[in-house]
Amino acid sequence: MEEPMQQSEGVSWGVAGHIGRITLCRPEHANSLTLAASRALVRAIGEVLESQPRVVLLAAQGRIFCAGGNIDEFAAAGTALDTLVDDILTPLHPALYRLATAPMPVVAALGGPVAGAGIGLALCADFVLGAASTALRTGYAAIGLSPDAGASYFLARRVGALRAQQWLMLGETIDAQRCLQHGVIDALHPDAELADAAEALVARLAGAAGGSLDAIKRLCSGLPARGLQEHLALEHQLLAACASSGDAREGVRAFVEKRPPRFTRGEAPH
Repeated sequence: MEEPMQQSEGVSWGVAGHIGRITLCRPEHANSLTLAASRALVRAIGEVLESQPRVVLLAAQGRIFCAGGNIDEFAAAGTALDTLVDDILTPLHPALYRLATAPMPVVAALGGPVAGAGIGLALCADFVLGAASTALRTGYAAIGLSPDAGASYFLARRVGALRAQQWLMLGETIDAQRCLQHGVIDALHPDAELADAAEALVARLAGAAGGSLDAIKRLCSGLPARGLQEHLALEHQLLAACASSGDAREGVRAFVEKRPPRFTRGEAPH
C-alpha cells in the first residue's frame, strides 16, 4: 500500500514501495523532540505500522540525528517540568513499544550525533547503521534527569547493563568507532554513503518473506527470559505456521529451481 508522505512538527512519514519511512526533519533545531514533535512522532509510528509495510526505515535530515528532548522547552516549563515530561512520555512510550515489537524489521540510519530520547528511538531498531559522524551523547545526568524513551533498555540490550549504566552516568561522548566496537551500531559507513547503504538494506529486507522475518524476530526478542522447553515449543508453532504459507512453498521451489524467490508479504505466523 502506498501513501503520500505526510509532515507535521518536524516529522515526516509515509509508505511507498512496501517501505515505511519515518524521518525527523527539523535540522535547524537538531531534530529535538518537543511536545508537539513527540505527538507527531506517535502519529507517524501509528500510521506507518497500520499500513503494514514490509520494513520501516528511521532517518533524519541534517547533521544531527536527534538531540533528544528540547532543552529550551524544558527550561520554559519551570516547576511544571514534571507535567511536561508526563505529557510527552504517556503517549510516546506505548508508540515506541509498538515500533520495537512490530512484526516487520526496523532499520535506523544514524547520521551525526544521537542523544537523550533519540537514543531510544534509534536503538529500538533491529538494524542500526552509523556514519563516521555518528556519536552517542547520553546527557541525562548532566542536567539531573534519568533516561526515557527506552534509552536505558535499548542501550543495555546492545552493550550490556553495566556498560550502559556507566555511559549514562558519565555522559561522555562515544564516537562512531567505539559505537561499532561495542555493538551500538551494526555497520559503519562514510557519511556520503550512509543513505545508499540504508536503502540497499531496506530493499533487501522488503524482498524477504515477511512471515519468516516476523517469526525470527519473535523468537529472538524473547531471549534469554524464555526457557528452552518453551522456546522449542514456540519454534515448532512458528515453523508449522510458516510452512503452511505460500511464501514457504515459493521459497522451496525457488531453491530447487536455482532462482531468486518472489515472496509476497503474507500474514504473520501465529
